[in-house]
Amino acid sequence: MSSPILHLPRPYRAILFDMDGTLLDSHVAVERVWRNWAAAYGRDSGPVMKVSHGRRTIDTIRAFAIPGLDEEAEARKIEALEIADTDGIVAIPGAADLLARLPADRYAIVTSASRALATQRLKAAGLPIPAFMINAEQVTHGKPDPEGYNKGAGLLGTTADQCLVFEDAPAGIEAGLRAGADVIAISAARPFPFEPGCPEVLDYTQVHFELA
Repeated sequence: MSSPILHLPRPYRAILFDMDGTLLDSHVAVERVWRNWAAAYGRDSGPVMKVSHGRRTIDTIRAFAIPGLDEEAEARKIEALEIADTDGIVAIPGAADLLARLPADRYAIVTSASRALATQRLKAAGLPIPAFMINAEQVTHGKPDPEGYNKGAGLLGTTADQCLVFEDAPAGIEAGLRAGADVIAISAARPFPFEPGCPEVLDYTQVHFELA
C-alpha cells in the first residue's frame, strides 16, 4: 500500500532545501570521513556523527575542543577528503524531478557544506547546480542558527516566513523553524532516529505543495 500524500495547506513564495540528507544521500561518504577523524583523535564515532549531521565542518570540530588543534586547518583537511569521496552519493527519490519543475528563481539550497563540496556532491548525485545557494562560507553562524535560511529567503526576494523548508537533521530543522518557515522533514537518508518536531515524509514522492 502506498503512503498518503502530505498536502500543504498554503502556497509559498519560495522553497529552501538543505542538501545532505535532504536532496541527496551522502551519509555513507560522510561517515567514512568522520569515523576516520574520530578514530585519529581517540573519540567515540557515535557522538561525532550526531554532532556533524547537518552542521558546518568547523562547528563539528569546535564541538570537541581538541587541545592544540588548528581547527581551521583541520576543517580544510576534512573538506578536501569529503570533496574527493563521492562514492555512494545518490539523489533522494523525487528530488531531481522536483528541481526540474521548480522555476530557478523560486528555490535555493541552504547547506552547511562549502560551495566546492556542495557542487561536487550535487554533480555526483546527478542534480543541478542551483542559481541560488547559501553555503558554509556565507554565514557567520551555522545551523541551528536561522541565519542561513533568512539569507536564502532574502536571495529570492522574500522572507523565511513565506518559505517552505525541506530538512533532514535536528540542527537544520531547528534553524528553519527559528527562521519562521514551515519545515518538512525528509527521512529517507536519516542516519539515526529522532523526533523531528515538524511534519515528515519519506521523500518527495509523498508531499504536494504550491507556489504563490
